Amino acid sequence: MPIAHEFEYARPETIQEAIAILNEHGTGAKVLAGGTDVVAGLRDGLTTPGILVDIKGIAGLSGIEREGGILRIGALATFTDLIESELTKKHVPLLHEMAMTVASVGVRNRATITGNICSAVPSCDSGPVLLVLDASIHVAGPNGERTIPIAAWFTGPKTTALGSAEIVTSVSLSIPQEEHGAAYVKLGRYRGEDLAQASVAVLALPGSEYRVAFGAVAPTPVRAPKIEELLRGKVLGDALIEDAKKLVPDETAPIADIRASREYREHMLPIMFERGLRAAVARLEGDGPVYGAQLI
Repeated sequence: MPIAHEFEYARPETIQEAIAILNEHGTGAKVLAGGTDVVAGLRDGLTTPGILVDIKGIAGLSGIEREGGILRIGALATFTDLIESELTKKHVPLLHEMAMTVASVGVRNRATITGNICSAVPSCDSGPVLLVLDASIHVAGPNGERTIPIAAWFTGPKTTALGSAEIVTSVSLSIPQEEHGAAYVKLGRYRGEDLAQASVAVLALPGSEYRVAFGAVAPTPVRAPKIEELLRGKVLGDALIEDAKKLVPDETAPIADIRASREYREHMLPIMFERGLRAAVARLEGDGPVYGAQLI
């Protein structure tokens, strides 16, 4: 289906130029990075901007770099970049595992992790993973630069804390301790290009500290503080896992939609959580499935 909506197109060379355009056009402007969501929205008539602001020509927004104990992901870094990065493979393999589940090779070659969280659909793959990694979102706008913690980023379905004339410049996170294990479990209708019916991210750290987050089962991706508190400081065992699984309904609010029924999500979530938790702990202990292995 062709794009029938007419719009202006701008390709600024600097952040300041891009912000000026966004500030001038307000809600009538739309930022274009990878374009996998924006172009689909234009094609389907779901978004009708007056101007499309292409930021791909702005220097300094690409790349994945380590700065001391911080991993910084540029706004134009694609999911393929995450998959191929030796930094993510070595220091944050959870990012690598998550990126491998996103759509298809063609989409991963263009789609960016920042675009994924800016679209803010409840099923976005990056959301649960960035939540357990306590990531920060760095943005620039008319009033300068600011940092938004991922915990405050998602404000509702398809809405974020990003201002109308602001642009995400990068995502950063503290690199977990060398001894850590993690897992991302994504449930889909089939292998290939599909959004999550449900997802769970687990990070296991030394000292029996656990971080857990869910996706596609609430208005936004969500952390699971009750489960984390129950598990904190305890040696993992069958009885403890069963107690933690009983808390999953308290942390999530799944609905029925085109991809799955509420009942199916409610049934699968504890199973996914257990598999993710066991895999994360096994990886922490130097065992378990390799990152990228199918867990569900």
